[in-house]
Amino acid sequence: MALLNDDRLFPADETTRAIARRLYQGIRALPIVSPHGHTQASWFARNEPFPDPVKLFVQPDHYVFRMLYSQGVTLEELEIGKDHIENPRKVWRTFAKHYYLFRGTPTRLWLDYAFQELFGLTDRLSAANADHYYDVIAAKLATPEFLPRALFEKFNIEVLATTDSPLDYLADHQAIRSSRWKGRIVPTFRPDPVVDPQSPGFADNVRALGALTGEDTFSWRGYLRALQTRREFFKSLGATATDHGHPTALTEDLGETSAAELFEQVIKGTAYAADLEIFRGQMLTEMARMSVEDGLVMQIHPGSVRNHNAHLFARYGRDMGADIPAPTNYVEALRPLLNRFGNERNLTIILFTLDETTYSRELAPLAGHYPCLRLGPPWWFHDSAEGMRRFRQMATETAGFYNTVGFNDDTRAFLSIPARHDVARRIDAAFLAELVADHRLEEDEAADVARELTVGLVRKAYKL
Repeated sequence: MALLNDDRLFPADETTRAIARRLYQGIRALPIVSPHGHTQASWFARNEPFPDPVKLFVQPDHYVFRMLYSQGVTLEELEIGKDHIENPRKVWRTFAKHYYLFRGTPTRLWLDYAFQELFGLTDRLSAANADHYYDVIAAKLATPEFLPRALFEKFNIEVLATTDSPLDYLADHQAIRSSRWKGRIVPTFRPDPVVDPQSPGFADNVRALGALTGEDTFSWRGYLRALQTRREFFKSLGATATDHGHPTALTEDLGETSAAELFEQVIKGTAYAADLEIFRGQMLTEMARMSVEDGLVMQIHPGSVRNHNAHLFARYGRDMGADIPAPTNYVEALRPLLNRFGNERNLTIILFTLDETTYSRELAPLAGHYPCLRLGPPWWFHDSAEGMRRFRQMATETAGFYNTVGFNDDTRAFLSIPARHDVARRIDAAFLAELVADHRLEEDEAADVARELTVGLVRKAYKL
């Protein structure tokens, strides 16, 4: 028996399935290119064993614990938020007892892939075999083959990005570069703590930015120079991209005097809520200007109502699975930025969405026109088999394949990386197989596109 069928996610029709199999075989062994993720550089700098199965599979993955929480399992029971888990086996048993909750979800595919392909486990996880699972996984985690660097190489990862605060010294990245290890781990510049006035401790963060750069960050010009300096520091350690998690896609293009006046109100704490949104929009345009100058690829992730569960946010802080998608406008929201930089051919802006209704109506037409725009793959709530299918169906006719960036990842759980990329490759092979079966593509063309969607487009988009 096996947890996974070799033909999973392929079309049911045998003729089309055979085409999908051939296309998949041509891309299954290609390197993993993962330039957008939330793994930790410290794993690879220290290269220490993962302490237990819970630290590996449950604690870092909000896909896992948000589902359990929705069914009444408390985060206290899962010991979420603790640096040291007091009873990991008990937590694992709770997870195993509720494993049935993941039926039909992408999480189930990712977990089963890791259980089977990495740990040789072929019986479905349940309360009955929870201890066996735990013992097998724990034993393998104690071996040299399961150290973070060894797994990085086993997974055939070409590049893996982290997402980092602009105030981060990037000591772990520096340690990796100073070592003789050849794995490519790169930072990503995420300026939200110093460009979003509603970030916790915003004024203190701006002050810390000044201390790091030697600039007067309470003046508009000094603030912008400090941001440019930090971007250059990130680039020196291999960064190729920035990342922006704003509530909306709103952009603005204020004159320098108006921008400076708004910044002064924001710093003093006298700006109204509408002004704070305008400031965030202005900063997206400023970041685009800097990207034109320094070449960093810009990623925009709007439309998430962050920390929707006020109780969990107060108790545990950010990233507890309570970020909820909201409707998002792109056409008018991006217009000020695009009026200024939309025709720049040396600028790349990758757009993501949690609002699938925008794929065919807004995002595909925008990316199908503006030279600077590319579409990111389904993000987070929709980075599933069905979400990937819908993305291809809704975006391809208008934007084509070459105005997208393939699959770039977005995970905190290290062991899910090969599983997630495998799902993306299978879905793309299946979609392309249907185009071949419908005589809309020749199979040799589909094979070329499959390779581009796997490695070519993402390398090009992120300048890797």
